[in-house]
Amino acid sequence: MSFALRWKHENLRLILLSAVISIAMTFMFLVLLYGTADKSVSVVVNGQESVVTTKQWVLERLLDEQDISVGAYDDISLPLNAAVRDGDRVVIDHAVEVTVTADGNKKTFFTTEKTVKGAIDELKITLAEQDKINPALTAPLESKTQIAVVRVNTEFKTTQHKVPFQVVKTKDPNLAEGKEKVVTVGKEGLLVKQFEKVFEDGSLVSEKLITKKVETDSVNQVIAVGTKKPEPKVTVLSASADEKKETQSAKSVSKDGMSFKAQKVLKNVTLTAYTAGEASTGKKKGDKYYGITASGAKVKEGHTIAVDPKVIPLGWWVYIEGIGLRRAEDTGGAIKGNKIDVYFESESYAKKFGRKKGYTVHVLGPNKPKSS
Repeated sequence: MSFALRWKHENLRLILLSAVISIAMTFMFLVLLYGTADKSVSVVVNGQESVVTTKQWVLERLLDEQDISVGAYDDISLPLNAAVRDGDRVVIDHAVEVTVTADGNKKTFFTTEKTVKGAIDELKITLAEQDKINPALTAPLESKTQIAVVRVNTEFKTTQHKVPFQVVKTKDPNLAEGKEKVVTVGKEGLLVKQFEKVFEDGSLVSEKLITKKVETDSVNQVIAVGTKKPEPKVTVLSASADEKKETQSAKSVSKDGMSFKAQKVLKNVTLTAYTAGEASTGKKKGDKYYGITASGAKVKEGHTIAVDPKVIPLGWWVYIEGIGLRRAEDTGGAIKGNKIDVYFESESYAKKFGRKKGYTVHVLGPNKPKSS
């Protein structure tokens, strides 16, 4: 073996070791050079950005250098043990403590969200349209922020109410005075009301009437009140003992084939005529007492007359010269003293009859005279 080959063989290890040491020293020099070189880093803390110059080559040392703390709940864009390189951008969001009360539960937690809405969304709390939240969803979060969610529910309630009927009284001239009669039976109406009730977290906070509608109208009860004056009580007088005595002593008279003795004779009597119609009696056909006299008898032409009961008692017979035999069955407001109203069926004849004076009337008594 030649000398050159032997030298190379013997010094190969030494050569390799020297090469490794040279490479290592070069790397360490480069690292030291890089680590001590100034680096420009952008640091964003809670949205506030600043650019710092540092010689630190580990992020944690850079933050310590800048007196920036990072808590367990904070968000940071790079690991704390990450190498710092020139031009890096580090984003840090500090978490804040928030307490949320909703649906009867209270939860305290840390969040890096910036608004109340973000915190609510993080807890997956769903809000209905009517629900209330305080502070507002757009309000920014601060440390120890208290958020309250109030559940608002609206309910509608319908109620029914009876509407009382009114009692209306009307005068009825065909009903006896003092009497009452139900003409229309009263009926209650129905009123429907709708209320709006608002509840907050299950408690009633307001109630208001929103609609009011009459479903059924009430019907007034109509009562007829009688105003008709009672008919005069019919009293058919019989001749007294004195009258009988006078009758026995009275002069017998013959008229129209009849012989009778008059109780008394009335001179210069005024005669008028009337009918059963409205013009004479105020009654119409179909009225209950149409054609009924004060004595209760039905009017009859050639038979009925109206008299003053103080002069001629009701039920007595009279003979009117020129007229004939008639019975006192009726009275009249204008028939006073020596006046007699003679009944006729025809209204035109009654008007034509007019007023006649100077008649002689024989008052006979309660018994109808017989033909002689």
